[in-house]
Amino acid sequence: MGEWLTIDAGGTEVRGYVAVPEAGSGPGMLVCHAWWGLNESFTGLCDRLASEGFVALAADMHNGTVADTIPDAEAAMERLTREHAIAVSEAGLAALLARPEISGEKVGTIGFSMGSYWAIRLSIVHPEQVGAVVTFYGAGEGDFSGATAAYQGHFSPTDEWEPEEWVRGLETSITEAGREVTFHWYEGAGHWFFEANRPDAYNAEAAELAWQRTVDFLRANLAG
Repeated sequence: MGEWLTIDAGGTEVRGYVAVPEAGSGPGMLVCHAWWGLNESFTGLCDRLASEGFVALAADMHNGTVADTIPDAEAAMERLTREHAIAVSEAGLAALLARPEISGEKVGTIGFSMGSYWAIRLSIVHPEQVGAVVTFYGAGEGDFSGATAAYQGHFSPTDEWEPEEWVRGLETSITEAGREVTFHWYEGAGHWFFEANRPDAYNAEAAELAWQRTVDFLRANLAG
């Protein structure tokens, strides 16, 4: 359904992927991938969002590298500088906003694990442009007092990679800033439970419920 494109990230070209709904337009969604890189799970998510009526774009932080194992993903993370991650996430948002197909006043971001931090950060840095944030098994931090987004999260209470106390801290920060936030917890699920290409972690029941909640949340907060 989608297509590959090239994005200028501060003078460095990175690859991206965009999917547009059959109707030709819809609310915009920026997909921030996990530490595996921009693999088929995340390009497929762009396609899936497009099938629900959203214009979905993902920018590649790993310069084409796709990791299949945790050691390879850790190595990719070590090569990823904060400066590059900021440049790519900012460029991805700009590329999405420049798409003529997007409708509505604001766009949304959705992040997975590592990508959650960047999805959340964009809502803080660009409150006038980001109206909804979805995070899967990844937290973040910052000053939410100027944010205008609504937030939804999907977590496991036994996630060894993202302790519950960190997630509760994020929830408190958003709540104290007066923003709407709803975090869902999935008993029996673990980190990466949404990603079907991770057979060691994928939980079909939890993934389907999280998907329906995500779509309902985005439709409610990104009217276009």
